[in-house]
Amino acid sequence: MTAPSTDFANSDSPADVVRRQYLASAAGDLEALRTTLAPDVEWTEMAGFPLAGTYRTPHEVTSHVMEKLAQDWDEWTAHDDTYVADGENVVVLARYTAANKETGKQLVVRVAHHFVVRGGRIVRFEQFVDTALVRDAMTS
Repeated sequence: MTAPSTDFANSDSPADVVRRQYLASAAGDLEALRTTLAPDVEWTEMAGFPLAGTYRTPHEVTSHVMEKLAQDWDEWTAHDDTYVADGENVVVLARYTAANKETGKQLVVRVAHHFVVRGGRIVRFEQFVDTALVRDAMTS
């Protein structure tokens, strides 16, 4: 297991790039988040997740995923708890926390994210989450 280094601001190590992505997302800094993504990124939200699909540019990722989450949820945060890095592959065991704006229900769900990082940019992302828990928080 490899944890991200403490000096990751300019590092191209895969775990550091992924960590910058989580920090940018948590801060709502979509421009900084886009800088962590390759121009031809493949970002896949799991089937059954409300935003399911594959997005192929940094702009698509932020507009179809991050901006949409902010519209539908209060305080949507992906908490990156544990990193497992192997070369260009980084798996992060994480948690989503949020409150659905329509129902007011709280969401706390464990997730796993698989990233592939090349040349200091995320080229591929795949999400694994219990989509039933997400849907439950979205329904009255």
